[in-house]
Amino acid sequence: MLKGIFIDYTGTTVQETGKEIEEVVMRICRSSDLHEPKEAVALWWKWLKEYEEKSYKETYLTEDEIVDRVLEHLKKDINLRENFEELHRLFQQFWIHAPAFPEVRDFFERCPLPIYIISNNGIQYLEKAMEDKGLTPAGLVCADMVKAYKPHRELFEKALEVSGFSADEVLHVGDSYSSDIIGAKSAGITPILVQRTGGKTYPDVTIVRNLMEVLPLIQEEI
Repeated sequence: MLKGIFIDYTGTTVQETGKEIEEVVMRICRSSDLHEPKEAVALWWKWLKEYEEKSYKETYLTEDEIVDRVLEHLKKDINLRENFEELHRLFQQFWIHAPAFPEVRDFFERCPLPIYIISNNGIQYLEKAMEDKGLTPAGLVCADMVKAYKPHRELFEKALEVSGFSADEVLHVGDSYSSDIIGAKSAGITPILVQRTGGKTYPDVTIVRNLMEVLPLIQEEI
């Protein structure tokens, strides 16, 4: 019997955009050798994901530390000339104020099971983000707690520990196959992939277009 729902934060609960990120991209394009916003975003994500993949246990870096490392790479790679402290603060504000997807509040209100949010962001930012959006999940689980980012199974196992549920009693909802789906599967959790704008299909996972389409799937299992 299904007893709880795990849900990813960035890209699933909140959008990967917002005024803070837009300002960061604008300032990178204005103050470096790279002037195309899409290229700036792609380069940022490249370095971010590379550091998250390397960060594990003894080599773990927080998201704050990774931001500083990536900014240093941009300084070397594209001659970024900016106030790094200001750019860092913009990222911190983005982690808190990134806009929620339109259906998120309705999903939280209508979901019959407790919801636990799993995030790579630090707990201090996630707590403020929930307050900012008026959301009250049953629990928050962050990479800092286990010194590992998705898709490492430790993060999902920590969510099971926090919730008190077993792997066959929860679903994990996320927007990334490589981190959410593979990570949930590694911990024995059934995943659901959110693809709001379409994308590659996968035969081994249920795909929905938004969070509201998860509700009927929950009803089938309780």
